Amino acid sequence: QVQLVESGGGLVQAGGSLRLSCAASGRTLSSYAMGWFRQAPGKEREFVAAIIWSGGNTYYADSVKGRFTISRDNAKNTVYLQMNSLKPEDTAVYYCAANTVGGTPLQTQYVYTYWGQGTQVTVSS
Repeated sequence: QVQLVESGGGLVQAGGSLRLSCAASGRTLSSYAMGWFRQAPGKEREFVAAIIWSGGNTYYADSVKGRFTISRDNAKNTVYLQMNSLKPEDTAVYYCAANTVGGTPLQTQYVYTYWGQGTQVTVSS
């Protein structure tokens, strides 16, 4: 079992920044990769970014490339999502997820076994 707890969401003006954190506990060593997804009202959950624990390779959705950065702190079992130049269309509930089975592609939610409860990000115009 892996438990995930997100934090760092909130209300920010367009152009501003937020950093989300995802603290993992439990059988974290079994995780292959971590991902961030988001879901806006009335829309399906979509991929945002992913990182492989061991090698640190990162992957981004085109819509956030150049603005968001995913990183991890292995010692703290924590994954971060630094979000800069935020836009109103970034408004959503953001979820972190753990891929413990090594499935690919990392952009699909179905390869992630465990999910956090989500944190709300609201960007005002």
